Amino acid sequence: MEEKYIVALEIGSSKIKGAIGTVDSAGALSVKAVEEEKLADVVRYGCIRNVVETANAIRTVIGRLEQREPGRTVTGVYVSVGGRSMMAQSIEIERRLPSEMEITNDLISDIINDALAYQLSERSIVGVTQREFRVDNSPTNRPVGTFGSHVSARLNLISCRTQLVRNLNHVLDERLHIAINDVFVRQVAEADLVLFPEERRQGCMLVDFGAETTTVSIYKNDVMLYLSTIPMGSRNITRDITALNYLEEMAEDLKIDGGNALSTPEPVPTYSGKGFDFGQINNYVSARAGEIIANINEHIKYAGLTPDRLPAGIILIGRGSKLNGFDRRLENLTTLKVRFGTPGNRIRILDGRVNSTEHVDVISILAEAAKSREIQECMTLPRTVAPAPEEFSYSQAHQQQPAPQTGYQQPLYRQPQQQPYQQAPAQQQMQQPAQQPAQQPYQPAAQQVQQPTQQAYQQPVNPYAHQAQSITNATVQSQQAPQQQPYNPPAAPEKKSGFAKLLGSVRDRVVALMTEPVEDDDVENDE
Repeated sequence: MEEKYIVALEIGSSKIKGAIGTVDSAGALSVKAVEEEKLADVVRYGCIRNVVETANAIRTVIGRLEQREPGRTVTGVYVSVGGRSMMAQSIEIERRLPSEMEITNDLISDIINDALAYQLSERSIVGVTQREFRVDNSPTNRPVGTFGSHVSARLNLISCRTQLVRNLNHVLDERLHIAINDVFVRQVAEADLVLFPEERRQGCMLVDFGAETTTVSIYKNDVMLYLSTIPMGSRNITRDITALNYLEEMAEDLKIDGGNALSTPEPVPTYSGKGFDFGQINNYVSARAGEIIANINEHIKYAGLTPDRLPAGIILIGRGSKLNGFDRRLENLTTLKVRFGTPGNRIRILDGRVNSTEHVDVISILAEAAKSREIQECMTLPRTVAPAPEEFSYSQAHQQQPAPQTGYQQPLYRQPQQQPYQQAPAQQQMQQPAQQPAQQPYQPAAQQVQQPTQQAYQQPVNPYAHQAQSITNATVQSQQAPQQQPYNPPAAPEKKSGFAKLLGSVRDRVVALMTEPVEDDDVENDE
């Protein structure tokens, strides 16, 4: 199998990212390019507000990606959803069977379909993850293949506001006419990329510290127990600094260059080489960072857990987490160890300019797409169209030097001779193409051609005027005759929106998790 090109698109509150990856026959992912475009107040808290400016930014990113792969055109993308409205809630579905029988894929699919059909007010279900399956009251992670008469499933329904889904579909599918191949929940995709299997089993917290939101998810016994979003992010820190009469762009640079989340009892004025007082600036930085960290810590309690139930600690991702001192202050408050999440060595980065730690969000989408059983090509080469055959015209033949030999031996214009004109032999008459209608034989004029005068020599008489007229008539007839039309590819079937097939993709992914052999875990641990 040839390599397949996949394209991921991450629409965040501060920027839009796009990435190109290739998947070989063994399923290995290679990241070839990452491009991004900054945004300002176009996407708020993960939800598109201005569809026109968002579409223009996406078009810019897509154009840059296509320049990285000359000759290829982006026809589809894999996307993720996230933001302030993202949350998970637990539901339980039961099935009582008439007798003890084998649990099959069809039965599990029927349970997942019931979960996806669950009605939520003004919210759309974008993902389902398992919490616990029981067969005859015995817990199991892979019920397919077991025997029993009673199946109980506790599932997480991951949902977001319907407006988020509707606006994303409007920009990509309706305005840009780019097919949505599949949709993933951002936090789930990132967890699959950066969390180790041991961390998921022991218990850990994944914190995505973004521009306007901070998403928290907690894993225990290899399942996601909790997911929630805090409506605060690193941009809140930047806008706090603007209270010191700095523009937001300057405040962002000051936060990155000299900001520190660690609080000090009595801040001492500290001036940089350009005269900025970072002591005063860090008053705002540490105050807002402390508020965000306090909210992160509270979500451990909201999940019904205590820090000792999460021995694997906290894994930080997101550009906001790079704030100086943020990880140490988080570690001090929660008493949990903290590390930064990275994609690891499973994914090859072919572009040395790509920092995998900073682009976990968009790389995680590529990784999820690469695991799909049916990977859809996102970039195609343009189809070459055969050129239409060129038509022969009398004027073109007159301009060619020397005259082409096409079956007749005499030139189109005959040099004036002393002898009167004689009819050309039949075999020297111009042979018409086989597909053209046969022409009438040439009939000589009734009067003999006179010797040209000096004036006639300056404007020579065309002794083959009738023959030239015959050629012209043949050309007109050939233009009127039906011509061979250039190849037109068949019209593509009407493409379905990625959200129209989203629920089916979610169901297939959940069922696949329950049919994998147990030996797969051992293989992953060995790797």
